[in-house]
Amino acid sequence: MVFTVPKSLRGLFERDRRLLSILCRSAYDALRFCLQAGLGRRDALPGVVASIQTFGSFGNWHPHIHALVSAGLLERGGGFVPLERLPTAAIEARFRRLLLLRLVRAERLSASFMERLLSWEHSGFSVHAGEPLEASDPGATERVGRYLVRAPVALGKVHPQKDGRIKLLTPRDRATGEEARYFDPLDWVHAITTQIPDARQHLVRYYGAYANRVRRIYREAEQEREQEAPGPGAPPATEDVGTTEEPAWAKARRRSWARLLKRIYTVDALVCPGCGHELAVVAAITDPAVIDRILAHRKRRDLRSAFEPRAPPAA
Repeated sequence: MVFTVPKSLRGLFERDRRLLSILCRSAYDALRFCLQAGLGRRDALPGVVASIQTFGSFGNWHPHIHALVSAGLLERGGGFVPLERLPTAAIEARFRRLLLLRLVRAERLSASFMERLLSWEHSGFSVHAGEPLEASDPGATERVGRYLVRAPVALGKVHPQKDGRIKLLTPRDRATGEEARYFDPLDWVHAITTQIPDARQHLVRYYGAYANRVRRIYREAEQEREQEAPGPGAPPATEDVGTTEEPAWAKARRRSWARLLKRIYTVDALVCPGCGHELAVVAAITDPAVIDRILAHRKRRDLRSAFEPRAPPAA
């Protein structure tokens, strides 16, 4: 889902970035209210992952919210109450009123201007719901998730010109038909640096049944037992880790860790670079004396690792 606001309000969020939290919370509260009212369930919550974005396709300041939303309400214990379709019109009306009221309470908007915005037939507020994602297609969910947290500008769309200007490839402008926008160097620096979030400001937020403090009680009991894992400092059950079957939660965590490394560094951490077979943990060595002998042997044979300390790269 995408929640947008009219151009007349966008400058408020640029001048005071703290208002982006109000924008994001208002989107979730409107969604929660309409889903609970539509299904007649106040004891269940939707699951929402919301991403605060501040950029438009034309290199402009454009605060809006992208959200992954459950297609219904989640009950405590893992139950799910489906909703046939999201009532986007009702969500938009609720979102508009909630956000304007909260901006007035924050003394960033006058009550008279709020009433004027509420009276407009075309308010500039918008709530769009895309095509639903199937649970059987995790690839589609991942693609949408990556889109939610994408960078403000793709490097492939930025082309420095010989005259010093910056050419940014854009969608076709409905008014002019142009498919690119040109920036003077200082204007380009301003457009890019405007997108830098404030320090310690979280741009991805979890609400409802996905919130960190309560999501545990909205999971299925079997899933909870499966994900119970020992602490990071807990010793292995046996010296030979390969003799025991790896629990499901450990396999899932290892696959996720390796998948992220492969995506970032294009290296598959679970495959041997020599023979190409999948790697397996055969033992966990915790004895300092044994570790010292292994390191001394590597030093005598001049076996180096990419993870050993090194000097900083030359400037």
